[in-house]
Formats: sequence, C-alpha cells, structure tokens
Amino acid sequence: MLGLQQVHHIAIIASDYARSKAFYCDVLGFSLINEVYREARDSWKGDLALNGQYVIELFSFPSPPPRPSRPESCGLRHLAFSVADVDRAVQHLESCGVPCEAVRVDPITGRRFTFFADPDGLPLELYEHEFGSALKIR
Repeated sequence: MLGLQQVHHIAIIASDYARSKAFYCDVLGFSLINEVYREARDSWKGDLALNGQYVIELFSFPSPPPRPSRPESCGLRHLAFSVADVDRAVQHLESCGVPCEAVRVDPITGRRFTFFADPDGLPLELYEHEFGSALKIR
C-alpha cells in the first residue's frame, strides 16, 4: 500500500512574486514562514501557512507561460478554501479589490460557494461548510 496521509502542499508559480505574496498573505491571510532567493534559477520561493499549517509553495520564475484557458484547462482546475461564512469572505475580498462571482449553491451538498482569482488568474474557490463536518468529494 502506498500510504498517502494528506496533501502536503500546493505549488504555485507567480508572474510577479511580490504581488502574489501580498495577495496570499495580506488579502487571504496566509503567513510567510520561510522565503529564499535561488540565484541559480533567478527564482524566489516562499512557504506559506494557513492557521499554522504549511500549505503553499509560492515560486517565481523568469517569463513563465500563461495558463492555456480558465478554468477547464488540463491539470489543476482550481484550489478551494473552506470558510465558515462565504458572504463575509466575499465582502472582505471585494473590499480588497478582488472581484468574486455570484454565490451559488452546490446541488449535491447544499453548500454555498463562489469563485475568484489570484493575481495571475488562477481560479480559487471559497466553499462554505460547518467546520468539523465531513466534506464530500465533488
């Protein structure tokens, strides 16, 4: 048996490292727990935590290619974050100048959700649920 235990981290390549670091830390509330400049690659790498848990590796690389399409390109479709109150989270994002789609209801779980994007257009989702309850895979 392989023995997977959990997702360790998500790697994101940003076109503008400082802008994306500010977005993930100042707007979304991640903490920068480690940061290093890798001279051989002309690349920054920042380790971001959410509520003390390491979640995202944020990278910069010179001239990364854009995503082929949004959001139905092959590969990662979107990254979803759970929230207790989607309306409050949307209000915060919009007060920071981050537009959100209209809030919808998942027809399978009955939970409310919405989409928004990071500075490079990576699709992100807010998914409202009761903490401690089991999440259904969609």
